[in-house]
Amino acid sequence: MAEFDYIVVGAGSAGCVLANRLTEDGKSTVLLLEAGGKDTSMMIHIPVGYAQTLKDPKVNWLYETEPDPGTNDRVHTWPRGKVLGGSSSINGLLYIRGQQQDYDGWAQLGLRGWSYADMHPYFIRSQNQERDGMDGHGQGGPLNVSAVTETHEVSDAVIEASKAMGLQHRDVNGEDQEGISYYQLTVKNGKRCSAAVAYLNPAKNRPNLTIETHALAARVLFEGKRAVGVEYTQNGKTVTAKARGEVILSGGAINSPQLLELSGIGNPELLQS
Repeated sequence: MAEFDYIVVGAGSAGCVLANRLTEDGKSTVLLLEAGGKDTSMMIHIPVGYAQTLKDPKVNWLYETEPDPGTNDRVHTWPRGKVLGGSSSINGLLYIRGQQQDYDGWAQLGLRGWSYADMHPYFIRSQNQERDGMDGHGQGGPLNVSAVTETHEVSDAVIEASKAMGLQHRDVNGEDQEGISYYQLTVKNGKRCSAAVAYLNPAKNRPNLTIETHALAARVLFEGKRAVGVEYTQNGKTVTAKARGEVILSGGAINSPQLLELSGIGNPELLQS
């Protein structure tokens, strides 16, 4: 049984950042588990390729909803990344910060450290905004943010019509987010700048970082109420890894809750089934 200081389950947008930051000291050992494969597909890195990645089961979980009464009982596909970089490797490359009021609402409900004022320095730290002189943006960070390289007359007309209706033409990632503008993109030199490109690639050769792909987490292991490891399947075999420090779930809003349920934490009715 291999031992690490940290086990990070899910190499998506959060997992790639964690793997980079936790191994920066050169001492802490980290195991990063990813159920999907490496981000080698050309369709991941060519921006227009998202039209393919959003429907490719090799890099996308392609979850489906239950029939939705609000849309005539249609079943909707819910894309989630199954590859290094997670959904940041398959999405439409748009750089959009969360709504300020959402962060502040969480803080008001008692979630300390998650107000927009708390989060904003990390937006700045993470970013390399290509355009100079943009208030509220950062430069020198790992995640490259660029402007669209081509505009379109229909989009221009929509912006002008919105301005005529009183909507401000402004940076929607700025201090006031109510407005309209062209999107900003997570693109660098014409290629996708995913979390894997921005955070994992600079760290992947560190001797204290172990990356395992095609490693599907089956359950978190416990000693009493303390998480001490993870059991996962890889190449048809069951593997167990132990964590001296922490087990960190970064599988996203669907897979992390599912893994908790599989590990015995959660809704008793689901656990019984």
